[in-house]
Amino acid sequence: MDLDLSIVMPAHNEAGRVGGVVAEARRRFPQAEILVVDDASSDETAQEAEQAGARVVRHPYNKGNGAAVKTGIRNARGEVVVLMDADGQHKPEDIPRLLQRMGDYDLVVGARDPSTQASWLRRMGNAVFNSLATYLTGRPIPDLTSGFRAARREPLREFLSLLPNGYSYPTTITLAFLKAGYSVDFVPIQSGQRQGGKSGMRLLRDGVKFIMIILRIITLFTPLKVFFPLSVLCFVLSALSAGYTVFIEQRLHIPNSAVLLLMMSIFVFLIGLVSEQIAMLRFEGKDH
Repeated sequence: MDLDLSIVMPAHNEAGRVGGVVAEARRRFPQAEILVVDDASSDETAQEAEQAGARVVRHPYNKGNGAAVKTGIRNARGEVVVLMDADGQHKPEDIPRLLQRMGDYDLVVGARDPSTQASWLRRMGNAVFNSLATYLTGRPIPDLTSGFRAARREPLREFLSLLPNGYSYPTTITLAFLKAGYSVDFVPIQSGQRQGGKSGMRLLRDGVKFIMIILRIITLFTPLKVFFPLSVLCFVLSALSAGYTVFIEQRLHIPNSAVLLLMMSIFVFLIGLVSEQIAMLRFEGKDH
């Protein structure tokens, strides 16, 4: 496949796994740049990656998976960048399926089968993310959080300042591309199980973080789509409270609850309106 290609793999303590992934990627794409970002591993991750044929960029201290991805994007030389895990969950043989769609799309995401998720709780969490993203963007999104994706390098660099240093960078990349009007596609893949070691994700520990990610998604991309329905709900509750008092209890008195709900309706709408303007300005500043 005649593409100027960089394959970027963030890695932290992936010795025993990263070498095999790099070697397979090198075998299938001998002309591609394979870049492993070693996020201050305490094992032989960097040495193993180099021996398998990767160019390695090292962090002096652990910055997070998203930070490693950002380092990889900054250092990538290819016009098309493939992002994939170094632990064996993503298969190099699936890369051509992503690249085949790059002629028409700016971002192609490897959408995992839900049955490959490690637990029902994780499947449920991803389903919530997918449903929220589908509502916010107006188009079906089968897998918002997949880290296996191919994208054009320049659009990726546009959004580096928006990407978090943690695990939620796939969510931000996908929604940022859609918000900016780039073409995004999803290709079904079968994600493999992590080959040994322990996952960096802990659902109970990261539960609050996931809630914050949802709030961040809302305020960063299309806040009015969430704030406006909440405003309408408060207004309806206010009207019901006032109507019940006046027409059912037959008292010519507007209860405090109705007044508070009406004020909340106005405040929520104004907050959503201001947030929407801020979101629009943020993306307008990134136009070419």
